[in-house]
Amino acid sequence: MKKILFVCLGNICRSPAAEAVMKAKLKKVGKEEAFYVDSAGTYGGHSGALPDARMRKHAALRGYELEHRARHFYASADFAEFDMIIGMDRQNIADLRRLSETTEERAKIYAMVDFCRTNTVYREVPDPYYEGPDGFELVLDLLEDAIEGLIEKL
Repeated sequence: MKKILFVCLGNICRSPAAEAVMKAKLKKVGKEEAFYVDSAGTYGGHSGALPDARMRKHAALRGYELEHRARHFYASADFAEFDMIIGMDRQNIADLRRLSETTEERAKIYAMVDFCRTNTVYREVPDPYYEGPDGFELVLDLLEDAIEGLIEKL
């Protein structure tokens, strides 16, 4: 079983959305049993909280249900547990690299946009937290694109 962890700052917008999109797309192609998918945040202040209501609303309009409860990224456990750790933006990736202790751990870190097939503009998945509805829609567009590419790669 391949284990994938999506990571953003607070684990209330981008990474739980990535988790939900990935699970839905894996289910659609009948491969959900071959993967374990989770999400976490480099900041633990939202631990236990549901995803942001705006992200849940926009995701639901596309048929995704965000049920994940926010959790903090725990380097000692998560680097050992997961095969791929995918950061949403440059700061998340820098934080993950800082928390990694070995070359093997660093080799597990990827950028979400590196899997995009059609996006050629965005070099990261921007944080929609302080944006309006268009910010949440953009994040979902980028995640859908990247996850299609990720599934193709896997």
